[in-house]
Amino acid sequence: MQQARVLEIRSLSGSTFCVKLERNNFKFIPGQCVNIGLAGSAINREYSTYSGIHDNYLEFLIRKVKDGAVSTGLSQLKPDREVTLDGAYGKFTIANPAKKQKYVFIGTGTGIAPFHSYVKSYHKIDYQIIHGIRSGSEQYDRKDYGKDRYTACVSKGKGGDFSGRVTEYLKKITLSLDALYYLCGNRAMINDVYDILRIKGVNGSNILTEVFF
Repeated sequence: MQQARVLEIRSLSGSTFCVKLERNNFKFIPGQCVNIGLAGSAINREYSTYSGIHDNYLEFLIRKVKDGAVSTGLSQLKPDREVTLDGAYGKFTIANPAKKQKYVFIGTGTGIAPFHSYVKSYHKIDYQIIHGIRSGSEQYDRKDYGKDRYTACVSKGKGGDFSGRVTEYLKKITLSLDALYYLCGNRAMINDVYDILRIKGVNGSNILTEVFF
């Protein structure tokens, strides 16, 4: 376990923010998780890395949970305060980013975090992101993705690329059977998307999952 100083808290929506920390040579593989805790507290929570492997800082995309012991505290931190880090760990990673391969990243809400880390780390990968969100304001850092590589599925309101849930979008499009599919977000979405992919002919060995909440 080590400590890291807060550099910036960046608000992205009414309930979501990024915490930017000094890196101090902290090592991780894009897609891995880190346990973050408030200094002086025995409570920590697991968050996926959001920054790229070549960035000289660490960044995490966090949704503020009502009465959340860690997320609320993190959102209120000022620069130069410290947090504790433990990790990184997990296997929701890209085994060989140099290999010619098509990737489809499907996530809901802050489940897009590991995909952001992949894209910032591996500039030459061939990818598509399908992001399920409630409102158009939750298209976190869309500018960081290549043109025509990000699709926002907005379930409530307007402002996205598709009006409806991720599952509805997937039922309407043609899927590549050669692609690797990475699913990240809530368990219900992952279960539903997994079933849709299998029905459409995607091999189960081509589907990787990470349950966020």
